[in-house]
Amino acid sequence: MLRRLKVKKGFSIGSSSKEVCLGEERGGGMKIKSRKRWITDWWPNRLNLKILRQNCPTQNPYGEDFNYLEEVKTLDIDSVIEDLKKLMRTPQSWWPADFGHYGPLFVRLTWHSSGSYRIYDGRGGARDGSIRFPPRINWPDNIGLDKAIRLLWPIKKKYGRKLSWADLIVLAGTIALEDMGVKILGFSLGREDIFEPDESPDWGPEEEMLTSKRGKKESLEKPFAATEMGLIYVNPEGPGGNPDPVESAKEIRIAFARMGMNDEETVALIAGGHAFGKAHGAASDEYLGSDPTSSSVEKMGLGWEFNYKSGKGSDTFISGFELTWSMTPTRFATYYLKFLFDYEWELIKSPAGKYQWVAKDAPEMLPDAHDPYKKHKPMMLTADLALKFDPKYAKIAKRFLENPEEFERAFARAWFKLTHRDMGPVACYVGKYVPKEIFVWQDPLPERNFELIDEEDIKWLKEKILKSGLSVSQLVYTAWSSASTYRNSDRRGGANGARIRLNPINRWKVNHPDDLLNIIAVYEKIQKEFNQMQEKKGSKKRVSIADLIILGGNVAIEVAAKRAGYDIKVPFIPGRVDATQDQIEVEFYEMIEPFAEGFRNYFEWPERIDEKDIYSTPEYFLIDRAQLLTLTVPEMVVLVGGLRVLGAVYKYTKNGVLTNRPGVLTNDFFVNLLDMSNDWESIDEKRYLFKGYDRETGEEKWIATRLDLVFGHHDELRAVAEVYASDDAGEKFVLDFVNAWSKIMNLDRCDLKVKNPN
Repeated sequence: MLRRLKVKKGFSIGSSSKEVCLGEERGGGMKIKSRKRWITDWWPNRLNLKILRQNCPTQNPYGEDFNYLEEVKTLDIDSVIEDLKKLMRTPQSWWPADFGHYGPLFVRLTWHSSGSYRIYDGRGGARDGSIRFPPRINWPDNIGLDKAIRLLWPIKKKYGRKLSWADLIVLAGTIALEDMGVKILGFSLGREDIFEPDESPDWGPEEEMLTSKRGKKESLEKPFAATEMGLIYVNPEGPGGNPDPVESAKEIRIAFARMGMNDEETVALIAGGHAFGKAHGAASDEYLGSDPTSSSVEKMGLGWEFNYKSGKGSDTFISGFELTWSMTPTRFATYYLKFLFDYEWELIKSPAGKYQWVAKDAPEMLPDAHDPYKKHKPMMLTADLALKFDPKYAKIAKRFLENPEEFERAFARAWFKLTHRDMGPVACYVGKYVPKEIFVWQDPLPERNFELIDEEDIKWLKEKILKSGLSVSQLVYTAWSSASTYRNSDRRGGANGARIRLNPINRWKVNHPDDLLNIIAVYEKIQKEFNQMQEKKGSKKRVSIADLIILGGNVAIEVAAKRAGYDIKVPFIPGRVDATQDQIEVEFYEMIEPFAEGFRNYFEWPERIDEKDIYSTPEYFLIDRAQLLTLTVPEMVVLVGGLRVLGAVYKYTKNGVLTNRPGVLTNDFFVNLLDMSNDWESIDEKRYLFKGYDRETGEEKWIATRLDLVFGHHDELRAVAEVYASDDAGEKFVLDFVNAWSKIMNLDRCDLKVKNPN
């Protein structure tokens, strides 16, 4: 989790730190006291459920019924674009535009908003506008972006509820590129704002920004993509501040790969982005004030005040580097690549003391950002020279230099991916500028070319599934395995497409590859029989494997509920289709194979558990997964309890199946977990597995993991578990489980949420 950002000076108001500084001026300094104000201050190793309560509907000032996806369809997007282009060429005295154009600043804003995305959990990115809040607005890599956001305020104010900050931030940089000569690929609206900081785990273990503690090169810790807290990629000076272009290239390759970019996309983005604007480091960072959150109240949320001369324009500090990359910093060109290969480079330091490079024997020919009479030599960052000294990067960069049109196309495509890879399938896209081309990273699906099944068909299919020989546990486990691959962070995965039957998801260890092969074969047989029957009737109705997998889980739950005495019907919405192997981004799904899935009582690395570090425990990763599935605390609790009694656990063991009636949808898991006659003892060195014994007789009764016991140990989780363990909770448990189950089965159904008229 994010620890405290240590700031240099002053009393902070509204700080994201949980250490509150109190004191009064006495002589030349301030007397500081530290108080424990929060539960996590007293018990830092306590499992924190806060991320399951973020962005509740009551937090949205537009109200619980506000539907941005419908509202944005009424937006006059062309008027917004016209306003943006006018704004870019209208300098403001309070924050002058470099080279008379705000385009490069908006490109940086969009890039840094989008570039925090990482593939392992899909977090970061631009889809929720969270760059407006800590921790991201306070990252040192984002110095100055608070100004860019404020420059956009008049446009946000004008369009209000029809245009989210998230959409505006991405649109600003994209239109800036177009205004500066790039033929952009397109743009989608539909990003919904959040209204509180994103406190999702895990931005990093560091207690200070810009400290290289995540390992280097191939050992960069997962899920991180940036090499240091406070950066979105790598240290521009080189690894740990060491100005070594070869070593920098190694870091760049792994960092960009963690963000889903290959070598060609990496070169295109760096070379394309650095075709514009400049870096700022007019003087030492000793003149730099607090981050926006820590700034004093009269600054109105603006931070990083630079108390050197005017503190703006030519006297600005952003990154600490002072250089311009191109002859035409507000027009797209290949000067960056030309300079990179034309000159030898000499190591120097910026006025702020940062390592950077200057072109040997080059004339002073680059324009100054504010003085038309000044010229500068070409300069580069260590991370720029990585594109010259790494053989693979150099080959691509030279090809781009020799083929400018190819370079522009590659940059436009990489930019579109950078700014849209967390948007999900094309069905979630909105607006008339959505490109017609579909990319594999969008989890494409074939267009449905058949009619939907009706209630009679569903009844027939359910009967076939029940007679197939598959058990309740198998049916439920497979449906959960398919649907729970979804993650709301980037809207990837999910049941639609039935990707669980395709490589590499069908080989994930947690998905029972051998058993899954047989189960899919059963579904394929049922599908073939049904579709052939409909074809003979002259009907255009068909059923997909994706729908059958979910229907199988549903009918198993209905049977299990009936065994418990409850006659219920699990909601089912047909319309899913089956993806093909060429629609799977294999490398991506290989990289995100789960090592922990608490809902199925799966944890691959018990040997890594350290009870003194909550972030190494399987219960922490359960909360992490629940948040990606948009679950509340009660929904998570009831799903775990239901899946356990249905026997939907890894390898169908007895671990956590705290019932003598497996396959019956009862509240037995909670009843037996909280039974005070049980005495639990660990049975392995890392305290992952436990046995429950009768306190009086010593008889062994149950076996469970710490993922199960946490629902009795953790005070908040126990409070919910007690509700479901009560004598009058049987029916409530069943209904709540069905509701939460149905939510998961349909999380990826963008086709049900967005009807795009364009």
